[in-house]
Amino acid sequence: MMVSTTVNPQTVNQNSPQALVLPFETVSIADIAIVGGKNASLGEMIQQLANKGVKVPTGFATTAYAYRYFIENAGLEKKLREIFADLDVEDVDNLRERGKQARGLMLQTSFPKELEDAIAEAYQQMCYQYGANTDVAVRSSATAEDLPDASFAGQQETYLNVHGLKGVLEACHKCFASIFTNRAISYRQIKGFDHFNVALSVGVQKMVRSDLAASGVMFSIDTETGFKDAALITAAYGLGENVVQGAVNPDEYLVFKPTLQQGYRPLIKKQLGTKEIKMVYDLSGSKLTKNIPVSQCDRVAFALTDDEILQLGRWACVIEEHYSKVRGTYTPMDIEWAKDGITQELFIVQARPETVQSQKSHNILRSYKLLAKGNELVTGSAVGEMIGQGKARVILDISQINQFQEGEVLVTNRTDPDWEPIMKKASAIVTNTGGRVCHAAIIAREMGIPAIVGSGNATKVIPDGQEITVSCANGETGRVYQGLIPYQVEEIALEKLPPTPTKIMMNVGNPEEAFSLSAIPNDGVGLARMEFIIANQIKVHPLALVHFDKLDDSFTKHTIAELTSQYGEKTQFFVDKLAAGIGTIAAAFYPEPVIVRLSDFKSNEYANLLGGKQFEPKEENPMIGWRGASRYYDERYREGFALECQAMKKVRDEMGLKNVILMVPFCRTPQEGKRVLAEMACHGLVRGENDLQVYVMCELPSNVILAAEFSKIFDGFSIGSNDLTQLTLGLDRDSELVAHLFDERDEAVKQMIANAIHTVKQNGRKIGICGQAPSDYPEFARFLVNEGIDSISLNPDSVLKTRLELNKN
Repeated sequence: MMVSTTVNPQTVNQNSPQALVLPFETVSIADIAIVGGKNASLGEMIQQLANKGVKVPTGFATTAYAYRYFIENAGLEKKLREIFADLDVEDVDNLRERGKQARGLMLQTSFPKELEDAIAEAYQQMCYQYGANTDVAVRSSATAEDLPDASFAGQQETYLNVHGLKGVLEACHKCFASIFTNRAISYRQIKGFDHFNVALSVGVQKMVRSDLAASGVMFSIDTETGFKDAALITAAYGLGENVVQGAVNPDEYLVFKPTLQQGYRPLIKKQLGTKEIKMVYDLSGSKLTKNIPVSQCDRVAFALTDDEILQLGRWACVIEEHYSKVRGTYTPMDIEWAKDGITQELFIVQARPETVQSQKSHNILRSYKLLAKGNELVTGSAVGEMIGQGKARVILDISQINQFQEGEVLVTNRTDPDWEPIMKKASAIVTNTGGRVCHAAIIAREMGIPAIVGSGNATKVIPDGQEITVSCANGETGRVYQGLIPYQVEEIALEKLPPTPTKIMMNVGNPEEAFSLSAIPNDGVGLARMEFIIANQIKVHPLALVHFDKLDDSFTKHTIAELTSQYGEKTQFFVDKLAAGIGTIAAAFYPEPVIVRLSDFKSNEYANLLGGKQFEPKEENPMIGWRGASRYYDERYREGFALECQAMKKVRDEMGLKNVILMVPFCRTPQEGKRVLAEMACHGLVRGENDLQVYVMCELPSNVILAAEFSKIFDGFSIGSNDLTQLTLGLDRDSELVAHLFDERDEAVKQMIANAIHTVKQNGRKIGICGQAPSDYPEFARFLVNEGIDSISLNPDSVLKTRLELNKN
């Protein structure tokens, strides 16, 4: 039942529980029941975080008491209960009609004069501070919102660029009525909240002129994996509604919090969004706001500078730390920010607890895996590390949502809160626009279903009624496949895993999977390959960037120019992309060691990169040719190696990820090892300085035979069982004619490995293995443990299996 209190509004003052309006400066997070979660949080930050540099626009809030006084004064409760007597939120038409009637009743009922006067006085105070008819944002804030397990985000209305007292009063009235939007009614029903026990407060906040700059959303946690140490920031031009609603594909940035708080600049990801439109003030006066196109020049530029991204990241840390302390438990935050285009200042305009990852159990590791290949229809940003299936239902307009059936896949341009009554029935969601923090993404996570957002053209490519599979199980890119592809779900209780007799590390190549893989119990990364990042994210031969003006092929030159359009200096593209990829892997497993192998492409593989053919020789047997260490100091490649070194120096020195250990592959002699270390030192990577360790791959017979000599040069070894096997047995592992002879378990190979382990340990160095053998053969892993190896690095899908195997008697 609604709480009813007999009052005399004439006697109400600011400190009274019967206050109608309160300035943000006088409320705190303890006042959710009075001014709602959104407004309570704004007051909390203004009071507690201003001294830590966090800027929040001021304003005032109508109270829950004011809302109840409005209801009671007009006798609305009885009428509303009659409207909702036969409410059925599962019936879209019934829900729509009841919501319309309730909102109409609210809007037809005038505010009490006492409430109008209180709002007028508070708004006039803002005009004294900022100027006559100052522009404000008017936002709804329910007394049950922004709880750790129920956000209520977007359930009620928001009005931007509101001017003058008349406009403020109209917007406040509409906000009151929006407590009965269709989506709010449905959401409360789903979450088990009584419609008449929830009151509504309205926040009136000074506008930040982000219509002249940029705005967005950030989370103090990775929204997909629950990785706690990264802040995810999105940005687009104009007012923030487009980002929240998914009307644009925003820029996306990731900042690593632990080293950011140590004073470093760990910007581990910068992904450009398309940002086709922006919401601005409608100066003609016909509407409050409007959308206009973004110029092509601005579309291909990032909406924020690196300094601004890092500043927002620091604020995310401050806000998360404060709310965690207040609540007495770890509380990741969902935060909206805006940049003022006049003053160039950044502001926080909202902050609420994140409500999905923070509620998940971290004792169960659940993984999804497709069991067959399929015809790929469309791709986009993956939301939720799951797989969903069903018939595609393409809906382009809200008026068509009653066509949607339980278990179908919703395919649409974008969603907003009005779509939520059918979203809860979907097996998956696919949208044309939006980023990982848009409305569709947030609701999909909350509902526990996969979504692919920002696909571009899903509504055109996916036929209505087509059976499809939506897979978000392989990193940041989600894929829609034709048909119902079989898949499996594995669950492992992590608390039941036994200890292991040696360190179990992981082989990781794809940065997109690093955060999720780090949830698997591990002792770090025994092999992080550069090749995946270079081939898939950079795509360009480093020397083609160094000598861009000398490229022979005009088409290749044009393609590289497009890829590097953000960079005046082409080589910086290689450095930044490689540093971001390796930095992501290093951050995911921080502070555990991450052993990064320097590039080990063969000449034919380098030739396949853009521009590569111009710089690579043709070799009869690239497998044992110009690869690894022999390239790094060679005049024909040393300029390319310099870029690798610059990237690794950026990861360690600028990002502060000193857990990165560098490893030299295919180093044939100790003398060659010294030449490589000297070349690295020329670029600021000096072994022993700034805690830098350098390992060597143990993959050649010479590495084993001269292990004592190599131990004087390098800090550790990692056995590459694939190359060591083929060079010990004298066979080409790529040749079908002798492939049947390739076996890491051959006695000759095992003797080589045993000798390497014993010699290296006698010389006081560490030795592990990163080859394929222990991932494939449990008995080989046991052999390594018996020989005293320090660590075994496995493919991710073999880590848990091998851990369990090594504990068997």
